[in-house]
Amino acid sequence: MSYLFTSESVSEGHPDKISDQISDAIIDHFLAFDPNSKVACETLVTTGQVVLAGEVKSDTYLDVQKIARDVINRIGYTKSEYMFDGNSCGVLSAIHEQSPDINQGVDRSDPEEQGAGDQGMMFGYASNETDNYIPLGLDLSHRLLRELAKLRRENNQIQYLRPDSKAQVTIQYSDDHIPEKINTIVVSTQHDDFSEEADMLKKIKKDIIEILIPRVKAQLPASIQKLFTDDIIYHINPTGKFVIGGPHGDTGLTGRKIIVDTYGGKGAHGGGAFSGKDPSKVDRSAAYATRHIAKNLVAAGVADEVLVQVSYAIGVAKPMGIFVNTYGNSNVKLSDGEIAKKVEKLFDMRPFAIENRLKLRNPIYEETAAYGHMGRENEIVSKTFVSPGRASITLDVELFTWEKLDQVAAIKMEFGL
Repeated sequence: MSYLFTSESVSEGHPDKISDQISDAIIDHFLAFDPNSKVACETLVTTGQVVLAGEVKSDTYLDVQKIARDVINRIGYTKSEYMFDGNSCGVLSAIHEQSPDINQGVDRSDPEEQGAGDQGMMFGYASNETDNYIPLGLDLSHRLLRELAKLRRENNQIQYLRPDSKAQVTIQYSDDHIPEKINTIVVSTQHDDFSEEADMLKKIKKDIIEILIPRVKAQLPASIQKLFTDDIIYHINPTGKFVIGGPHGDTGLTGRKIIVDTYGGKGAHGGGAFSGKDPSKVDRSAAYATRHIAKNLVAAGVADEVLVQVSYAIGVAKPMGIFVNTYGNSNVKLSDGEIAKKVEKLFDMRPFAIENRLKLRNPIYEETAAYGHMGRENEIVSKTFVSPGRASITLDVELFTWEKLDQVAAIKMEFGL
């Protein structure tokens, strides 16, 4: 019998995502001027106020107030009626020096023996149900909100949009775990005030269904387009009026959208957030590394769906263990334990090796902080950073290196595929 599975996303203007983006913009600036920086930065946003807190070990100085304001303005909080805007909000910094007790467990005289920045377990997941190897419901949720943000910035076809929004997509699957159709789409978007609430709700629903959905659908392969049937259930701004939003409507904190950031509830999650952490924190770097492994395993044909777990002790370089789950759909005549042994042979999972393999000591993180860390496009971009008292620096950096399918050939050779 068919079953339903739901995933959600939130926009760059959602309060928690504002916090993530500010924290990661600060990480990027530290890494741009000092690639060896150790940073853990949390952000809180609320009505007219930003609070920064965390620990840093770095030889650079930053104007964190300006970084926060620039992020807020880029997102689109530029009007006083939002009760939160980049030019007028207060920014309080309580960032201080990293504890030497923590740092002694990470730094080593031999860089290759760099210890893990914390204990914990991290998961990577991949499925062949989409071209980017993430679950379909999550992929569609991200696409809806990215396109909604484009419509907001264009300010042409839809002229009333504000930055805060959420989307949720429910997919109907067959017993063989194949997407059969889209069952339900939920979109809630912040908007300007309307004089007539009933007319407002009708217009928003009409615009979402007739403008946003076709733009998203046009981006998709024919196999996914056919899942957009006429009997999709739509819930558009189901609570009604959504004028008060963003940090004025709800306090935001770094790291509260870990399922949006990863696999939409499929696979598993070790519990550690990504944003605001430099790559010595394995919560981030090892999660990227396990995603890289899982995606390349699926692309190589080892299995149609793969979950990879790695675990660490703080201050210890070598992981406690590597676990692989192919959900019973392996395409090779090996147990999951035997597959894990081959993965351990192919991929050095010590933190220093992960940082080098995926080029993680570069300022590449602000782009990850909205619309998911996984399933994104690997590309090289040019970014400019400014530090008080120092010349600005422009760097070409490679984004989303963990999404590269650069290990497929090696995996096929190892597995005889």
